[in-house]
Amino acid sequence: NTQFGFDLRDAVQATGEDPGVRAVLITGAGRAFSSGADLKDPAPQTPTGEVNLHRVLTERYHPIITGLRRMPKPVVAAVNGAAAGIGLSLALACDLILAAESSYFLLAFVNIGLVPDGGSSMLVPARVGFTRAIQMAMLGERIPAAQAVDWGLINQAWPDDDLAAQADALAARLAEGPTSSYAGTKRQLNNWLFRQMDGQLEFEAGIQQEMAGSHDFAEGVMAFGEKRPPQFTGR
Repeated sequence: NTQFGFDLRDAVQATGEDPGVRAVLITGAGRAFSSGADLKDPAPQTPTGEVNLHRVLTERYHPIITGLRRMPKPVVAAVNGAAAGIGLSLALACDLILAAESSYFLLAFVNIGLVPDGGSSMLVPARVGFTRAIQMAMLGERIPAAQAVDWGLINQAWPDDDLAAQADALAARLAEGPTSSYAGTKRQLNNWLFRQMDGQLEFEAGIQQEMAGSHDFAEGVMAFGEKRPPQFTGR
């Protein structure tokens, strides 16, 4: 929701600037890593009455994604449960991704008439290529942890009871390592893969704002709330 998004944004910024932090671990509390945006959370509106998704993305989520990618220290994601929608973007913005065997990954946007955002239109194909990225984006199907490893979407999957210990051990190993080397490696890979990151995030936000005014988005959100299949019309 809104407050949690801003809290996470501020935490990423503070952690990135803290010289006492040598490695970062992001995980979820409870049943999910992140199930995505809270569709019931009141959102700002445009002057014409549409949900202002462009503002939500640029003010709240883009600083999280760019903050993690440009943080001069290694970032590990420990994915428990769902990593869906913007939650998938959050996981993929990290450097190394571990997951519980019961977890899954989902580009859920199409299921409510939206398009990938939060950087997922660049983060997903960077890891799995166009063929699998378009499959995830257009079909909106769950990718189980084992399949995610096979595809190269994530690094490793562990039995659920082992995930926390394995993630802690990896973070500790990285914290004891040559963090300036890790920072340089991130700069190299960002320069090759994500040089146009700011432009792509803005491009995503613009298209997402177009979708915010569509009948399909309104129907998708209504159907989600009513727990029924949406009836999309392409408008």
